Amino acid sequence: MAEKKPNALVRFAKKTSKFFRDCKGEVKKIVWPTPKTVFKNMGVVMVTMIVLGLFVFGLDTLFMKLLSLVMAVAA
Repeated sequence: MAEKKPNALVRFAKKTSKFFRDCKGEVKKIVWPTPKTVFKNMGVVMVTMIVLGLFVFGLDTLFMKLLSLVMAVAA
């Protein structure tokens, strides 16, 4: 005779508990960076942001000067 399947609530509880056990196992595998590495990477990001910000500022200034020249000629 075929075995009877457990009801939906029991299956849900088993799947949920398996999910959380698997999550706990995956969290244990995480390798966190050292504070030294975090600050080094933060420095690289900050320098990159400043350089790109200055580049965009330069382009904006250049285009505004060009636009004012074109508007002066058109007037």
